[in-house]
Amino acid sequence: MSTYVVTSYTLAAMVATFALCSWRLKSPELSMVVTAVVGAAVAGLGFPTRLLVEGTFTFLDLAFIFITACVFMNAYSEVGAMNALVRALVVRLHRRKWLLLLVLALLMLIPGALTGAGVVSVLVVGGLVAAVLRLMGLSEQRTAAFVFMLGIISAVAPPINVWAMLMAAGANMPYVGFDMVLLPPVLLVTVFTVVYLGWGAVPQSKEAILAGLPPLPEKMTWWRAATPLLILVALSVLAKNAAFSFPTLGFPLIFLICALATVAIDPVRRPLSRWLEVINATMEQVFPLVATMVSVGVLVNILAATGVRGLIAISFIALPIVGIYLTSLFVCPLAQGSLGFGSAVILGTPLIFVFNAVGANVTVVAAAFSLLFALGDCLPPSRIVGRTAIETVGYKGSYGSFLKATAVPWLAMGAVGVAMLVFPNPFALFVKVISTVPWGAR
Repeated sequence: MSTYVVTSYTLAAMVATFALCSWRLKSPELSMVVTAVVGAAVAGLGFPTRLLVEGTFTFLDLAFIFITACVFMNAYSEVGAMNALVRALVVRLHRRKWLLLLVLALLMLIPGALTGAGVVSVLVVGGLVAAVLRLMGLSEQRTAAFVFMLGIISAVAPPINVWAMLMAAGANMPYVGFDMVLLPPVLLVTVFTVVYLGWGAVPQSKEAILAGLPPLPEKMTWWRAATPLLILVALSVLAKNAAFSFPTLGFPLIFLICALATVAIDPVRRPLSRWLEVINATMEQVFPLVATMVSVGVLVNILAATGVRGLIAISFIALPIVGIYLTSLFVCPLAQGSLGFGSAVILGTPLIFVFNAVGANVTVVAAAFSLLFALGDCLPPSRIVGRTAIETVGYKGSYGSFLKATAVPWLAMGAVGVAMLVFPNPFALFVKVISTVPWGAR
């Protein structure tokens, strides 16, 4: 029996196993691990313990980023700094509805951009932002849609975009140059979402909005709230622009330093036992993300060992490029809903090779696919960000009505992603031009 036939049988068995496990187990992570074990058995590898264990460590660096970033953001929220920032924005901008909505949207981008996980933005900031949005006249549907859309946009925003990181790692390309490529589409989709969902809202008075927020922590001043964020920005900028004179810390260590700075500015001086509770709660919160990274690593390792990964890559390379344009808006979100971040490796990496073969700028292509994959975070079976947004906001309507409220900004984000796929090189030239314009010059 030829190698091609054996690999095809293995692929068919893995697809059937994943579909069955997704239906019965209701867990993408367990489904991917079971699929990897079945695929190895069908391919004649038996139970490859070494490959399975090696796979669990494939994306260990990303898991560390998730954990340390979430520890920092939860500590920042625990001391009341996030609440202080939201209240300060309301006090200063309550008379400027559009500016306040836009700044709230940018505030929601921060946790996801720093962690690569939109669910962190929803959990850390979503509740506070939703309280403000209700008092600004947004309906429950639009409030839930706002929190969800900014959650998935935050996961795409630089500096940490997990889909782009996974595609870059799979295609042996450096994760470099994504900041300026991702920033224009993220800002464009953010502004469109704010305008569309905020249209027609009539805000209440400043006093009514502040009364609906949690009370301001005692002794929490603006400099206390700003210090950890300033340290984060300073260390990130130094690591990027002074690499030969400043030690390479890495994001996990940077986030830990910022977490310690947050503990240091705590006005209440919480005991060590409370911080241990925060860390325990963070580990429970981040466990699904880490489990996803582990299961994706196991599946990718088995896909490579059985030859299925190569078969998928060859199959995609054989597709006409127009077919990818026409189907990407539907296939990528569905893959994300089923595979989670595994969609970036299983589908995204082969597609990087396809576009590289036709001379497209692969940095733009990876950024475009990250926009399309993020759209699947509201689709079954996982629905991780969509489900979390509904629970955080307290939306009581049906899930279908929630999806209907997100439809227009969802399609707008998809249209931006497809446009970047169709015109990657002109977009790369546009980014290069705007990044070299001396904006501060007179």
